[in-house]
Amino acid sequence: MYHTFPFARFARRAARAMGHPVAFLIAVLLIVGWSLTGPIFHFSDTWQLVINTGTTIVTFLMVFLIQNTQNRDSEAMQLKLDEMIRALEGAHNALLDLEELSEGELDRLKALYEELARQVRASLRLGLLDTGTPDLQGNREAPLLPRVEKGPSPGGGVLFDKDGRMIWSAGTGPRQ
Repeated sequence: MYHTFPFARFARRAARAMGHPVAFLIAVLLIVGWSLTGPIFHFSDTWQLVINTGTTIVTFLMVFLIQNTQNRDSEAMQLKLDEMIRALEGAHNALLDLEELSEGELDRLKALYEELARQVRASLRLGLLDTGTPDLQGNREAPLLPRVEKGPSPGGGVLFDKDGRMIWSAGTGPRQ
């Protein structure tokens, strides 16, 4: 597994150590100590160079440690979300790897979910409930994804209710 690699173990331990309150206290004490030595070294260029060089090196190295930790955490979160989608009945399993879609594909999916949210808010204004799991596609045998139609409305979509009736189309709007 990923955590068996030496760099991954080092990065995890270093990130944990650097995020600890004691690490912050040590950094503050170093800065206080450096500033107290200013009069001793007559606030020379070398004295200033010490803190500048030290902070630059630490910052440069921490960027890589933080990025490694963020990548691992992000991937773990995606896997957890994928498992929730997979295990939840009625969830759209085709959404398991959304992070792999192109920007345009993500925009089309987002537009469909935004339209669904708009419809639900309109229903709420009419006194209807906003609970339930409306389908984005009525065919239960096919993956439950918004269906993007080709034709007069490029990039448009169609939403279906659970019985397979079209309830919204990008070209014509809501259906009654």
